[in-house]
Amino acid sequence: MTVQPLVLGIESSCDETGIGIVRGTTLLANVISSSMEEHARFGGVVPEVAARAHLEALEPALQQALATAGVTLDELDAIAVTSGPGLSGALMVGVGAAKALAVALDKPFYAVNHLVGHVGADVLRTEGEPQIELPTIALLVSGGHTSLLHVRDLTSDVELLGETIDDAAGEAFDKVARLLGLPYPGGPHIDRVAAEGDPTAVRFPRGLTLPKDLERHRYDFSFSGLKTAVARNVEKLRDAGLEVPVADIAASFREAVADVLTAKAIAACTDFGVPRLLLGGGVAANARVRGLAAERAAAAGVELRIPPLSLCTDNGAMIAALAAQLIAAGHPPSSLDVSADSTLPVTQIQA
Repeated sequence: MTVQPLVLGIESSCDETGIGIVRGTTLLANVISSSMEEHARFGGVVPEVAARAHLEALEPALQQALATAGVTLDELDAIAVTSGPGLSGALMVGVGAAKALAVALDKPFYAVNHLVGHVGADVLRTEGEPQIELPTIALLVSGGHTSLLHVRDLTSDVELLGETIDDAAGEAFDKVARLLGLPYPGGPHIDRVAAEGDPTAVRFPRGLTLPKDLERHRYDFSFSGLKTAVARNVEKLRDAGLEVPVADIAASFREAVADVLTAKAIAACTDFGVPRLLLGGGVAANARVRGLAAERAAAAGVELRIPPLSLCTDNGAMIAALAAQLIAAGHPPSSLDVSADSTLPVTQIQA
């Protein structure tokens, strides 16, 4: 098979149905159908609703991606899909669809890791842009995951340095937004409101950053205590009959999250002697996380890479890109016996 394989990628790990088509490292199509509005009234993702939405969105998204890329199903060299981690029911929809396509078209089937896919998104650069260099430290932050990785080789050597031990950062944004009366999803709304607030108004706790915590959890994250601190602050103000300064609390909360995320990521770069940091996942869209990461990376002599925002959130293009890299590196296809694995470890790049 060619080192510039034409690959179709399917992503259905949470609430976004993503169909992407790439040729090697060239992006041809990236279609995303989100069921976010259907979950908004529940204040979070409902697995059954997400799975049903994937079923409804897959076919139209597939047709749109093929039309955008200007290719036919027969021209594809391989079919790729996220097999985990994620929501079991949602993953099953994508895995089932990918297997059906692979069998019907007699094409190789590649089941890949969602988290490593976020790193793979960075190979999709426009002409003239420098390619990602390895090794790199990768900070992946989303509604479901907050993970710090040491990526020595995209297709064969990914180490999990640390992850959240309770709420993911994106989950904390959603919960705090609800406390402040802001809509779901919380990230964009807190970002918007925080721009008008004072990030030093309230000194919220930075989880797992005390010396005793760093001994055992140097690269791990915890946002549950931060969320509780915000809740207590808001409750105290309301009990006293005072107006809640939403902008100041949002800014202070956002600052605490960005501080911990970026401090631990830069510490990993320093500890492992890796002068590169890749930021991925939906929370990479947060203005303060991006800004503070850029400041601290520059001060530490670390190159910061952030894929385009359309490739930071969950998408099929990153899955296709990772599979294309696996193919180019000579990895054989996955077995059709592979099933969805909601807890697939990041060290398992291909299922």
